[in-house]
Amino acid sequence: MKQTVAQIVREYGPFPGVSTVGGVTYDGRRLWIASGDKLNVVDPETGTAVDSLAVAADAGTAYDGRHLFQIAESRIHKIDPVSGEILASIPTPGGSGGSGLAWAEGSLWVGQYRARKIHQVDPETGAVIRTIESNRFVTGVTWVGGELWHGTWEAEESDLRRIDPATGEVLERLEMPAGVGVSGLESDGADRFFCGGGNSGRVRVVRRPPRE
Repeated sequence: MKQTVAQIVREYGPFPGVSTVGGVTYDGRRLWIASGDKLNVVDPETGTAVDSLAVAADAGTAYDGRHLFQIAESRIHKIDPVSGEILASIPTPGGSGGSGLAWAEGSLWVGQYRARKIHQVDPETGAVIRTIESNRFVTGVTWVGGELWHGTWEAEESDLRRIDPATGEVLERLEMPAGVGVSGLESDGADRFFCGGGNSGRVRVVRRPPRE
């Protein structure tokens, strides 16, 4: 297993009216940040909040290319990113405790924080297709280049982990600095991870290690 210190290359926030950051997703142009009672839209070039949607946004956020998906306690809502209308809803695996959320390969991938699990979920029915076990509290989840990464935050320690999607084996770890936690997690599809910073109200950009 490769283990290195996370390289934080940029920091956004805090933002007006945002006391905590849960889920984070990226639509190719803008960041979407879940902050409890709304989804905030941030321009990643300037770091400025430019819009918001008034929807319940407790934890993980994902984007499938057309729609947003948002954990709202015991439900995962499919949301129109223009109007904020809830188009459909499925149950959160386990009923509650959902944390991270990602879209990949036609499925939702749901982190379950204290259960230390990641579930692959059918976005239409909410059925759990398979479950990956972790040995740490799971926060954000993301896929990039065929790699599954998730955040951890436990006992005031936090890291980003690349894991084998079949076995859950940890293949690589990026350790966050002391006192810096990871809530939501999203990749830009290239060399950046966007990491929600929980009650710091911030989002930090961590460089994804180059592939050999």
